Amino acid sequence: MLSAAEDCRQLIEATLDGPTQTLSDGAFERIQAAIVKGEIAPGTRISEQYLSTTFGIGRGPLREAIRRLEGRRLVVRIPHAGVRVVSLDYAELIELYHVREALEGMACRLAAQNMTEDEIAALRDVLAMHEQHSGLKANKSYYQQEGDLDIHYLIVQGSKNRTLSHMLCDELYQLVRMYRYRFSTTPKRPKQAFAEHHNIIQAIADRDGELAEMLMRRHISASRRNIERRLQEQGDAVTSQGGTV
Repeated sequence: MLSAAEDCRQLIEATLDGPTQTLSDGAFERIQAAIVKGEIAPGTRISEQYLSTTFGIGRGPLREAIRRLEGRRLVVRIPHAGVRVVSLDYAELIELYHVREALEGMACRLAAQNMTEDEIAALRDVLAMHEQHSGLKANKSYYQQEGDLDIHYLIVQGSKNRTLSHMLCDELYQLVRMYRYRFSTTPKRPKQAFAEHHNIIQAIADRDGELAEMLMRRHISASRRNIERRLQEQGDAVTSQGGTV
């Protein structure tokens, strides 16, 4: 059985290798990306016929892709209603962020103890790449690539705790990305988030696990409060969009 880290890396490598992918792999990654980016909206009913036609693949590979999306918690199968893109209500979304705050805070403290100097240097390199992102420069959006290009992912892997890696890089990773992507465009939040990442990495480099955990918890708490404000302003309780694809 693959570790969470190997599983996440395979997704990235498969994207680069393209032609070596199976039909199921290709369908899975394309549909997953569309869901995470909001191109297929929360609550949308998944039509196998539409997706089969859109991606030009048979029902067998498509059904395998949908099964994998269920495992990533991006789609849910509802009795007598078919398969729909997950749509967390307000309480569920805030609950997810409270879980992130606790688990990623713990991962950050462990990362300060367990990351090698080379791994910390890699963290700094990724942050420097984020700094060049046009959306961040304009303070309109944050860099949202996954896996080895994601600060949060790298820190969780740096914790060297397989249980945390499984929970945060496998079970919840793409679901969290879906909502991180959705709320990454809040005015002024991108540069603030970048500064918070910088301080977190410095605490890890200083081997100050207590500070690293506190800063990560504050970082995720700030994101949660941002979501609460956004939803209140929009009068949006993250309800189902009710469309069909």
